[in-house]
Amino acid sequence: MDDILLLEAIERYLSGDMSAEERTYFETLRKNTPEIDQMVVEHNMFLHQMDMYSAHRNLKHGLHEAHQHLLDRGDINEGGAISTRGKVIQLWNKYKRVTAIAASVGGVIALFISGLVMYFAPSVNGNQLQQLSNDIAVIKKNQQVQGNLINEVKSKLPEGVRFVSGGSGFLIDPKGFIITNAHVLKGSGAIVVNNKGKEFNADIVHIDQEKDLAILKITDKEFIQRKSLPYGIRKTASDLGEEIYTLGYPRNEIVYGMGYLSARSGFDGDSLSYQLQMSANPGNSGAPVLNKNGEIIGVLSTRQSSAEGVVFAVKSRNIFRLVDAFRKTDTAEKIKLPSKSTLKGTQRKQQIAEVEECVFYVKAFAK
Repeated sequence: MDDILLLEAIERYLSGDMSAEERTYFETLRKNTPEIDQMVVEHNMFLHQMDMYSAHRNLKHGLHEAHQHLLDRGDINEGGAISTRGKVIQLWNKYKRVTAIAASVGGVIALFISGLVMYFAPSVNGNQLQQLSNDIAVIKKNQQVQGNLINEVKSKLPEGVRFVSGGSGFLIDPKGFIITNAHVLKGSGAIVVNNKGKEFNADIVHIDQEKDLAILKITDKEFIQRKSLPYGIRKTASDLGEEIYTLGYPRNEIVYGMGYLSARSGFDGDSLSYQLQMSANPGNSGAPVLNKNGEIIGVLSTRQSSAEGVVFAVKSRNIFRLVDAFRKTDTAEKIKLPSKSTLKGTQRKQQIAEVEECVFYVKAFAK
């Protein structure tokens, strides 16, 4: 197929302009031709980036027009006398960095607002001031509660330990069994953190250095077991060019990433892994790699990643082998791996919302 005609066909496919018959034919062609499937994925990512660039330009243009409109009305004044209304805006522009830092302390914000009220509206009545005082009291109380929660979290850690490594992990059994990369667990123990920042004690119950996989078990009494998991773990191989996504913790919050399967083998021809075309950081190690149907196809591993935009994932079939090996140990508990995904046919946003509840930040520590 001519390249120009192929690009036109991809454009029509992604924009939904194809007839039902054309779409069926093109999807069959895409399924049977990995090169075309990969072109569709790359073109879709390109269009998404162009949309983001366009939105950025439109926002910048809109802000410029708003700024000019305020100048024309005299609400702001660049270099001249400052009107009362413009004074608030310019005070904000001058001190917004300081205010951003103070934003973590709710009481400071409340006092700042009360100062503005007193300065610009001296006629404020007593009831309003009393309400403001009550609001400040509530903020202080919330700060105290937050401080108590922080102390409670700290108390979960054993005394005299230090963090030595970190990464991501995800549930493979609702009872609290989590899988991650073996290289993430460099210490003697670990805690795991959910997407709400809640920490749980966990035990390292099985490690396979060759497969770079490990199993953790949440032992914390505050952990609430799930009834089921939204995703299934795929037993069969995935297709070249298949669109994939991941959720992990390269920093102290969960991060979404997407890409596609670019090779059926991993680093230096490793048959245990896939090569993925996507961006990832060391903290992503241990994160789930899912396809569009919400099936786990691998466990992300950044251990051997050297080229930018290229990472690897331990194939999902190795999860079954790891669990089989764990079952043969004397102290093994029964693990029931999820076999069916309930996410098939759902929108990506819904998939993310359900999957992130099962993904954890893994922190390994040592004495």
